[in-house]
Amino acid sequence: MTTSSANIPIIDLSGPQKEVAKQLVDAAAEHGFIYIKNLGDDIPAASVDEAFALSKKLLGAPVEEKQACSIQTNNRGWTSMHAETLDPQNQKVGDFKEAFNFGEFIDNKAQQPIPPTIADDEARFSAFANLCRALCLKILTLLGQGLEVNDFFSSAHFKSPSGSGTILRFLRYPPPSSTSHTADDIRAGAHSDYGSITLLFRLKGQAGLEILKKDGTWAPVPVVPPGTENDPSPPILINIGDLLSYWTNGLFRSTVHRVVFPTNGEHTSVEGETSSEARYSIAFFCHPMDDALLELVPSERVRNFVPEGVVAGNPFAERKVLTAGEHLLMRLKESYGTLYDEKE
Repeated sequence: MTTSSANIPIIDLSGPQKEVAKQLVDAAAEHGFIYIKNLGDDIPAASVDEAFALSKKLLGAPVEEKQACSIQTNNRGWTSMHAETLDPQNQKVGDFKEAFNFGEFIDNKAQQPIPPTIADDEARFSAFANLCRALCLKILTLLGQGLEVNDFFSSAHFKSPSGSGTILRFLRYPPPSSTSHTADDIRAGAHSDYGSITLLFRLKGQAGLEILKKDGTWAPVPVVPPGTENDPSPPILINIGDLLSYWTNGLFRSTVHRVVFPTNGEHTSVEGETSSEARYSIAFFCHPMDDALLELVPSERVRNFVPEGVVAGNPFAERKVLTAGEHLLMRLKESYGTLYDEKE
């Protein structure tokens, strides 16, 4: 099925903050995915370049080193090819990717085993995580202002350096030519993100990400949308996660997305992008504190919103008050069932 690229708004974060807040809220409600640009010192282009260099060093470490840091039930550590299945109901094979998850850093130290290959770089990973954390707080604050609930969202995050499911994830999808896959296989299964917001960093020229549009068709998401070709680095892609959708009773869209092979029947490539090489991406999954209650945000716009279905923005939970930690565990068990079964 041929389809045009996803129509995702580009928001200049350096504009008047009241207007930026309104733009973010409207984009979260209409699209669920948002490009942000002109970040100034929030996350400099050089910091993104360094993070990708660190990613290649980390994921290029010897397999034995990575295996010694295998993922645990705290969602931290290394996952090998096919270890995670993001769409277990429809995937016959687990995701065609490997990843390394960092939890929160304390005093520039990871609170988990890390490969010796990157031991001297620990503070640099921490510094990038800190930049992501600060940007997330800024966006959460603006979203709260846009809904006229002040710090409702931001105050539920980062109260302490531990006690949340926040993850900095480095991903590598091997070249399609190096994997044995069929036309039905997916590099990363269709899913919505588990947390509040996600920051996604991608490299120019690397294809694969698609979002599910309201009409049920898939659309590719360009790394470099029109108008940003001359920016020092591609705009950061923000997407709304399940928890912001849950908090807003589905007003904010937690949009389903996936990563595909070029042979997928519904995949349409973006000009200048290719899936022939290894694909790298970095995701910062921002989560509230585990004990944060997912009660409806006290916003007039949310109260006046009529969701479609039971809970339109979050089909994974009935309309009841969960904690953020309970919601995260529920979702992780779906993706890593065997891992969690072994620990129970």
